[in-house]
Amino acid sequence: MQYALMFYSEPGAGEALSEAERDVARADFSELLHDPRLVVGAQLAPVESATSVRAHAGRTLVTDGPFANTKEVLGGLVLVEAADLDEALELAAAVPIVRFGGVVEVRPVVAR
Repeated sequence: MQYALMFYSEPGAGEALSEAERDVARADFSELLHDPRLVVGAQLAPVESATSVRAHAGRTLVTDGPFANTKEVLGGLVLVEAADLDEALELAAAVPIVRFGGVVEVRPVVAR
């Protein structure tokens, strides 16, 4: 079954890390990117580059900024193939962002 692992953290959280912590995090992300269970992944540009599209009263509204004004923002996501939720959670727990105060949301992908 496929699961989406979505990475959330506070903007600028990476700058607070020491160079050694950043090196370890890069190595851990690299390990995830080379895991055979990874289907696809992408890092997103900073939240300041976001544009949101909404519909209101029959009109399309385009605004600068993210969908929601929140403390943590979506920074990237990966799609993984896992036997079950437990395996997907194991992969999510290994994402370095978790160790540094971020969150990995795990959600099953609906089969088409």
